Amino acid sequence: MGIFDRLKTVVSSNINDLISKAENPEKMLNQLVIDMNQQMIESKKSVAIAIADEKKIERELAEQKRQAEDWERKAVVAVKAGRDDLAKEALLRKQEAENYYLQLKPQWEAQKASVEKLKDTLRQLQNKIDEASRKKNILIARAKRAEAQQKIQKTLSSISGNTSAFDSFDRMAKKVDELEAKAEAHAELADLSQSTSLEKEFAKLESSDAGADVLLEELKRKMVTDGQGGQAGQP
Repeated sequence: MGIFDRLKTVVSSNINDLISKAENPEKMLNQLVIDMNQQMIESKKSVAIAIADEKKIERELAEQKRQAEDWERKAVVAVKAGRDDLAKEALLRKQEAENYYLQLKPQWEAQKASVEKLKDTLRQLQNKIDEASRKKNILIARAKRAEAQQKIQKTLSSISGNTSAFDSFDRMAKKVDELEAKAEAHAELADLSQSTSLEKEFAKLESSDAGADVLLEELKRKMVTDGQGGQAGQP
């Protein structure tokens, strides 16, 4: 399993674990980004090792090429000095260096291609992490809105399912209406009673004055009658 396959497995495991809990979306998203960056650091270390191996092989190639060239130069010097035996030995050493060079070159090319692929994949991964970091705040805001909406719906459901408080409120409102109506009725009755009493007083007064007038008239008539009678009896 490659380093990025391992990274994918670890990140997926962390995501599944956090999503299954999903107690705090903000905390979960922040932790995911932290995990991604941590795995990115580990992946960079692995890629760095691969690059170091490629550079090591490259240096070995350069060394074998240098040795081959050096042995060829020494063979030329030996030939010029009339030392064919040394020249042959130098040429054999040159051939060994060239053979080793030819064996190492395909390994270096394969390692170099692998490193380039790893670096390209690493860049893609970094871009994805950067994108995730940018989207994190948006996702957190969306999660908070969803959570607030859920709380509102829960409250509405609770209100719909439990109307006792509202029924009590309505009953209390009706009670207040009744109390106000009774108070108004009492006030109206008090005004009516006061008005009736006042009318009775005036009626009594008027009745008293009328009786006195009648009595006075009767007295006057009697006095006139009595006076006339007395005059008739005189001589």
